[in-house]
Amino acid sequence: MAGASEPESVSTRQQRIAELARQSPHMGFTSLAHHLDREWLWRAFQRTRKDGAAGVDGQTAADFANDDTLDKLWSNLESLRERALSGTYRAPPVRRVHIPKGTGSETRPIGIPTLEDKVLQRAVVMLLEPIYEQDFRNCSYGFRPGRSAHQALAAVWQQTMGTGGWIVEVDIRKFFDTLDRAHLRALLKRRVRDGVILRLIGKWLNAGILEEGSVTFPEAGTPQGGVISPLLANIYLHYVLDVWFEEEVQPRLKGRAFLIRYADDFLMGFACEEDARRVLDVLPKRFGKYGLTIHPTKTRLVPFRPPSRSPRVRPGESSPSGTFDFLGFTHFWGRSRTGTWVVKRQTAASRFVRAIKTITQWLRWNRHLPIADQHQTLGRKLRGHFAYYGITGNSQALRRFRDAVTGLWRKWLSRRQTADQLSWTALQRLLERYPLPPARALHSVCRPAASP
Repeated sequence: MAGASEPESVSTRQQRIAELARQSPHMGFTSLAHHLDREWLWRAFQRTRKDGAAGVDGQTAADFANDDTLDKLWSNLESLRERALSGTYRAPPVRRVHIPKGTGSETRPIGIPTLEDKVLQRAVVMLLEPIYEQDFRNCSYGFRPGRSAHQALAAVWQQTMGTGGWIVEVDIRKFFDTLDRAHLRALLKRRVRDGVILRLIGKWLNAGILEEGSVTFPEAGTPQGGVISPLLANIYLHYVLDVWFEEEVQPRLKGRAFLIRYADDFLMGFACEEDARRVLDVLPKRFGKYGLTIHPTKTRLVPFRPPSRSPRVRPGESSPSGTFDFLGFTHFWGRSRTGTWVVKRQTAASRFVRAIKTITQWLRWNRHLPIADQHQTLGRKLRGHFAYYGITGNSQALRRFRDAVTGLWRKWLSRRQTADQLSWTALQRLLERYPLPPARALHSVCRPAASP
């Protein structure tokens, strides 16, 4: 078994890689694969989710490491290391499933790699993260150590409070499916020139997709769900969008502007309408150069300024100003308790409906379970919802969600038998014994976002 010093050894090596990357911002790393020793892979295994769905081979984490003496785990890690470094590792097809994307019939494809793939991808991510964390800009928040969606929301609040401005709300059409691999390889080689690492990434990009019993080999994109996919997405958009916006766009603008990105979800804000329209015109050309397409109907320019001081609006009343959605929240102008205009956020309608549909489906298919088991799962789902959507000013939407879940629970409990519907009085007695978590805000996204 790995000793106490081994994780520290991995951490020390990561710090050295980061320091070298910081000192030489334009250097390409030619020697990285030697770090992929057994201890590094053991650490990667420790960081890999053990409860995720199995890939095409059906292997689980228990199958990979279930041995009292850990001999099986060490043997599997050593085999994985040898195959990775010798070039004999073969990336298996990724099992693809589809999950609902919004309120309509549109779905989002999710790839499920094998357990070995997850471990090896995590090991490579642990190699590349120290390099790219020195390069990534402050406008990027998605899937980065020490950064979160709530920090991105706080940054939006800080940038729009006061005078507001013009918001360019952007949607990249099927980003993970259309990402150009040739461009990605070229962008990767700016910092990573180790043949073993590049060859592994190439194998993952070219691995087939297993869907409905058949394997296909798309010529573009990287499947969502892969451990390395978020990092590759950040690297791609770092060069295509972040660096371009900060180094080429902002110096040419008349007024203040900002960019906030979470993976492939981003928005831009401008103090001047002319600047916003100029960037909106050139954005499709910039993305088209790298094989990406801007969704024509979901990308729009939103005037987002606080209304004039007159007529006076009562506290809590919303304004007729434009609104925009970002990271599951609708942003709008409203009156604070003191009567001043502030930027408020509430759960986006599409996310609210999707969450209700998910609860409904679960209750429908699990209404036969004991009430104690249903209560435990519903409590976990509610706490998960509140953990993300429980932000300052969103309490009303949280209460509506909890009330809706309570009503759905009553509905599906009433269908467990042919007897009369469960009365509200009986439901109240049930909730006294099995109380659902209270709806409350857990995060303040009005505070400055923490530095990375």
